[in-house]
Amino acid sequence: MKKLLTILGLLFFTGNIQAMELPDVQLDIRDYDAIEVPAGTFIPVINTQEISTQYCSEGYKVKFIATNDMYLHDTNIVPRGTEFYGYIEKINAPVVGTNAAMKIKITKMIYKDGYEVPIRGYLYTSNDNLFGGELTPPEKFSRIAHRQSRVKKTTLQIRPGNVRKMGTHTTIETGSNEIIVLTDKAMITHTLTN
Repeated sequence: MKKLLTILGLLFFTGNIQAMELPDVQLDIRDYDAIEVPAGTFIPVINTQEISTQYCSEGYKVKFIATNDMYLHDTNIVPRGTEFYGYIEKINAPVVGTNAAMKIKITKMIYKDGYEVPIRGYLYTSNDNLFGGELTPPEKFSRIAHRQSRVKKTTLQIRPGNVRKMGTHTTIETGSNEIIVLTDKAMITHTLTN
């Protein structure tokens, strides 16, 4: 019994010594909540290099720069000069009847101070975010005569033929103004202050 009390006393005494010796190391966490940027948000950017289906392949890395400050709830969440990076996700070669097309995916943005935020988005077009892919003009036009019975005249109608021209390559010029559309919400936990 004496041994049991001695052991319990030692455990209690050493536990108090350890509690006294170890300082309370608590990290100060900033009082800052993440800002949620909703899906479907448009971000205006400028292209930094020429992108073409003629000499670029799928996976080709692209870079864009924000042209304006973007505010949400009085907070500048995308300052001017923020860089956006992505790659060409899909390329369709030109064929007879259709021009070449490409789809560009955006994966991250980097603030001026080097902080990186992952995002999901595409370079926006009204054609399901696909640059190019338009129909080519007809190769030939045919003339068809139409007799008008009331006026007793014949008129010629020009109709496109059934063969179209060969498609051309699609190019996004350097310095062109484009728009990034977010396909998923982005959580911004870092903002820059002046």
